[in-house]
Amino acid sequence: MAQRTSRILDRLFDAAPGSARPNASEDSGANLTRRLFLTAGCLCAACFSPVPSFATAPRVKKQAPAFYRLMLGDFEVTVLSDGSNMLPTAKLLRGDTARIEAALKRSFLPDVVETAHNSFLVNTGSKLVLVDAGAGSLLGPGAGHLVSNLRAAGYQPEQVDEIYLTHLHADHIGGLMTGNELTFPNAIVRVNKRDTDYWLSDANMETAPADAKRFFQAAIASLTPCIRAGKLSLFDGDADLVAGIRAKAAYGHTPGHSAYMVESKGQKLLLWGDIVHVAAVQFDIPTVTIGYDVDAAAAEREHWRQFADAADNGYLIGGAHVPFPGLGHVRRDGETVYTYVPLTYSATG
Repeated sequence: MAQRTSRILDRLFDAAPGSARPNASEDSGANLTRRLFLTAGCLCAACFSPVPSFATAPRVKKQAPAFYRLMLGDFEVTVLSDGSNMLPTAKLLRGDTARIEAALKRSFLPDVVETAHNSFLVNTGSKLVLVDAGAGSLLGPGAGHLVSNLRAAGYQPEQVDEIYLTHLHADHIGGLMTGNELTFPNAIVRVNKRDTDYWLSDANMETAPADAKRFFQAAIASLTPCIRAGKLSLFDGDADLVAGIRAKAAYGHTPGHSAYMVESKGQKLLLWGDIVHVAAVQFDIPTVTIGYDVDAAAAEREHWRQFADAADNGYLIGGAHVPFPGLGHVRRDGETVYTYVPLTYSATG
């Protein structure tokens, strides 16, 4: 190629009007010009040479491990994603249909919304506490990823000292078991006794509608092994559990639905379970409830109470179904409207 290009350049120099080919005795600048032309020709030829393509690398088709850390005073809080599932809002949300549709549209969401499942790991320095245990195998392949994300975050299931359940729905308790074994073999499981009284009752299950019996079955299957192992501990109402973490009654979604206030050095984070299922709708319209609420009227009252308290006092909230990592603040925008403000990502935790 270089020889061919040289011959072409020779002919170009010969054909150029009023010019003569440079020779070795002439100005070295002419020879430099000729060499530059030759080099340029070789480079241009290389531009059209075949090169390997890297676009054929296989697609990964999965997300990175989903955990997020932040410091709350002296406590380290790690949000662990258990995955997500599709939520048919048109079927499940209860309220003004037109307003619900408008709220979804404003957030560029369809009427089937992908909902997050978040759990929260609190390292107090003396205790490792997990709030909600994920779905395990109860909700299909979209969920059940809590343990893999816990390990990716640097912890092992055996290190968990205590598990606090916000309530006994399947997506919060299924992860207590892996097959026939306790997933967190050294952990004490704490839950409000009003939920165990309701969900572990054979009489309640027998009188429940057919499509609701699965909630009772999931609770019995998940908690019975904990009871047999002597790992279940009950509380009622507001209760101090370990230093810096207090259970707070938030009844309505279930009879014993509870939130957990985490506090260290004056910084507060309320882990409020299922107060919100669809953030794009319920902050803007607190009257909207969901078909999973056992007592819809009480659940709506909790919306108003929890939103107002979080907005007026400025503490962080962590939501089980708020888009991952589910951490943010609540802002009051008038008498009846609230806005969720997600926490800004921090690379330092």
